[in-house]
Amino acid sequence: MATIFICDDEEEILRFLDKMLRANGYVVETFSHGASLLARLGNAPAMPCDVILQDVRMPDIDGLQILERSCRLFPDLPVIIMTAHGTIDDAISAIRQGAYDYITKPFPKEKLLGMLKQLLDHRRLADENRILREELQRGPVGSDSIIFRSAVFREVYDLTLRVAESDANILIMGESGTGKELIASALHRNSPRRDKPFVSLNCASLSDTLLESQLFGHIRGAFTGAVMNQKGLLESADDGTLFLDEIGDVSPAIQAKLLRVIQEKDFIVLGSTRTKKVDVRFVAATNKDLLTEVREGRFREDLYYRLNVISITLPSLRERRDDIEPLARHFLKASTKRMKKEVFTIDDAALQALIRYDWPGNVRELENVMERAVILARGTTIGIDLLPLNSRREASIPVAPATPLIPLDEIERQHIGLILKETGFHKSRAADILGISRKTLDRKIAEYHLSGRDTP
Repeated sequence: MATIFICDDEEEILRFLDKMLRANGYVVETFSHGASLLARLGNAPAMPCDVILQDVRMPDIDGLQILERSCRLFPDLPVIIMTAHGTIDDAISAIRQGAYDYITKPFPKEKLLGMLKQLLDHRRLADENRILREELQRGPVGSDSIIFRSAVFREVYDLTLRVAESDANILIMGESGTGKELIASALHRNSPRRDKPFVSLNCASLSDTLLESQLFGHIRGAFTGAVMNQKGLLESADDGTLFLDEIGDVSPAIQAKLLRVIQEKDFIVLGSTRTKKVDVRFVAATNKDLLTEVREGRFREDLYYRLNVISITLPSLRERRDDIEPLARHFLKASTKRMKKEVFTIDDAALQALIRYDWPGNVRELENVMERAVILARGTTIGIDLLPLNSRREASIPVAPATPLIPLDEIERQHIGLILKETGFHKSRAADILGISRKTLDRKIAEYHLSGRDTP
């Protein structure tokens, strides 16, 4: 059901169009001033309608200015200009500035309805073709499918495809939960190494000894507990791609060894004296500011520049709100299929709450919220009552003046406690939602003396 905004200073025309379009199944909002339309568009977190019907002459703001500002806010939102016979030149100027089409008053309703149907059918086909092209680029839909609608993420994805064909090392930066591993996988799948191994390692989850063993492998007797030979991930990724997640948490000793591999393209298995040649493309990711880490001596400058031949910065989910709806529906479909439940849709109130929320845990948090909602759903629709309390806190709601002032560490303690309670004190799941590593969460639990009994 398409939504149409109508902006005209003639009340009679507004009433006529409102009644006629509603009778033909459209959702309608009317505006008698250009300023009120622009305010509605400016406050919308995502594109709020499918078409704007706008008079070219408005009393408060010039119609072409309204068009220019609405196109700047939502470049993909089509605008149909309504014009009288004496203002055809204005309509033509509007077309040049990006209006979809114009219609001359007075017009028969059949002409307007035909124009709207043609426009909406064309957009539907264009969207379907775009989605099909993206699916073909991504290959078969799976766990590494990248779902997006926003222009900001389109730029990231286009950059990913452009640099994938090179053999340069890539550094992916962004907050936890933004999809860095998905981008790393897309880099590999669209590279000349696509038929070779893609190997992934989370550097933050392992101690130095285990990380070194995982990367370089070891021979029997190399250290206590090494009862057999083990091939390392560097060798497993030979001719392919090695993705090193949370590279900012790697110790200086491991950094030095990684630098040698990148420079010399060889390494020594733990406990051995022989070098092994290896041809690996490195893709690294971090949620830290590595330049700050370099300046403060925690990360090697030479390794930073070896890894950061090309950088890709992922936007947070709050910076790509147009993607929240398609991502939520994707996670809904995936969760219902996995759990064999018949939950088909998300109601408008729940959807708007999802769009307005700030998502500190980004896409990973959204996936967890949708999975929880499907688990708790008793009907076929996800309502706002199925969203966890922390997902209903909207970023746009100001704190009331009477709210007591609380120290920052107390706010953090309460929030971590709330997430732990929501997850049944499942630490790995809580760390994912909070967007921090398990190691950091354990430190916070100890620091704040949190336990399963006393979480809020």
